[in-house]
Amino acid sequence: MDVSLLSPSPPLLQCRCNSNANSRTYPTPPKPISNPTNFLLKSFTISSPFRQSCNGICRKDVPRRRGRHFSIRASTQIGTSGSDPVFQKISEFREAFWRFLRPHTIRGTTLGSVSLVARALIENSHLIKWSLLLKAICGLLALICGNGYIVGINQIYDIGIDKVNKPYLPIAAGDLSVQSAWVLVLLLAAAGLFIVSFNFGPFITSLYCLGLFLGTIYSVPPFRLKRYPVLAFLIIATVRGFLLNFGVFYTTRDALGLTFEWSSPVAFITTFVTLFALVIAITKDLPDVEGDRKYQISTLATKLGVKNIALLGSGLLLANYIGAILAAVYLPQAFRRNLMIPLHVILGLSLILQAWALERAKYTKDAITAFYRFIWYLFYAEYIIFPFI
Repeated sequence: MDVSLLSPSPPLLQCRCNSNANSRTYPTPPKPISNPTNFLLKSFTISSPFRQSCNGICRKDVPRRRGRHFSIRASTQIGTSGSDPVFQKISEFREAFWRFLRPHTIRGTTLGSVSLVARALIENSHLIKWSLLLKAICGLLALICGNGYIVGINQIYDIGIDKVNKPYLPIAAGDLSVQSAWVLVLLLAAAGLFIVSFNFGPFITSLYCLGLFLGTIYSVPPFRLKRYPVLAFLIIATVRGFLLNFGVFYTTRDALGLTFEWSSPVAFITTFVTLFALVIAITKDLPDVEGDRKYQISTLATKLGVKNIALLGSGLLLANYIGAILAAVYLPQAFRRNLMIPLHVILGLSLILQAWALERAKYTKDAITAFYRFIWYLFYAEYIIFPFI
């Protein structure tokens, strides 16, 4: 943007007042317009409905002809935005609620569920029934509700930390009150429990309750197990890794009328994602070091340093990718080697490049955030390719 456009425009009309009120001096005719945009901005400024005055003695109405269409447009916009305050409040709440749900976690949950269901259907394509579609949608909705409860309860008890680390979150930003947040998390938990208990039986309901319980003690005092790095990692890996994958696959086979049994691909993705969730648990604190230190939250990042934790997370993920390649080599009957090997080589190389970019950026906060975001992209990618390998 041209900075000159923001500078105040000189008045086109001037009024010099003295003891003779009829004495006026007018400027010389304007020069040809060299910058139409600047001229339009000046016209808009002069077309203000207010009057210009000199020391409150003499006043002169400013001509409105030149900027009339700009005044009409501005008035129309103001009228439009203020015509329906209820709609505006609904829109603001919807946007705050979406941020409250932490969309990147919802994407991971959704991709994981769809991927595992797709794999189970591929392995048993002769049992597919369209009548199961509604049940699958209910299951996904229940998982999103549980996900929303866990991330929501964490935000309620992390307001002070989030004001430093994640000021864009709705409670920390003041876009959502604590009372409203409590109503939302309780509704999400109740809705999820109702859906699961009504559709999926006592065993899956107990697994769902276990996930909610672990998410609660992770954030809520007096437990607040997120203060203890090892316990925090285990909770995240258990909920996002084992419970999600095992629960979805078990439920899908049960809906198809099959007893549960591990297949090599499902055992692989469960192990892979559990280790991946452990890496997410380790690296998620990298962008939050400042707030964690201020509020005395003990994490590996605050203890060992950002660089060491970034290298540790990268090393664990590389080991994960090497394991995937070896699984394809030694279990050709279970995996499509022509896809699984090159895809994981590409993902591993992209991780190395991202870690190298982080090193070159000297581990600045923006670079750390980009690195953590890229880890989530790798997480999504694994679920996307899983049905095809």
